[in-house]
Amino acid sequence: MFKRVLLADDDEAVRALVKATLNDTKRWQIIEARNGLEALGLAKSEKPDLIILDVSMPYLNGFEVCRQLKDNPETRGISILLVTGFPKDEHMERVRQVGANGYLSKPFSVADLLIKVEDALEP
Repeated sequence: MFKRVLLADDDEAVRALVKATLNDTKRWQIIEARNGLEALGLAKSEKPDLIILDVSMPYLNGFEVCRQLKDNPETRGISILLVTGFPKDEHMERVRQVGANGYLSKPFSVADLLIKVEDALEP
């Protein structure tokens, strides 16, 4: 049985890289969003198992999307992996405050991405 993964990033190249990495359809079904508002709407309507959420996006940033989803009883249980190009130390407190399940720094390796996705999807 596959897991549904919402990939939210305004950078098409990053979405393509992550999608290619996770493109094992026996394990994951990928849903894509190009900005924070789209990510929020798709998270509510599609109820993915995991959201890979870029911090810096138009309309709503990843922190705000994460906070809203974690504050909503209908979406609170969705695992969220925040992704950013900023240094890890700069955002760790905020990652905890908004309730994200994990954090990944850009640039990231394929191996790091797969490890973080597997960790976030563990029951």
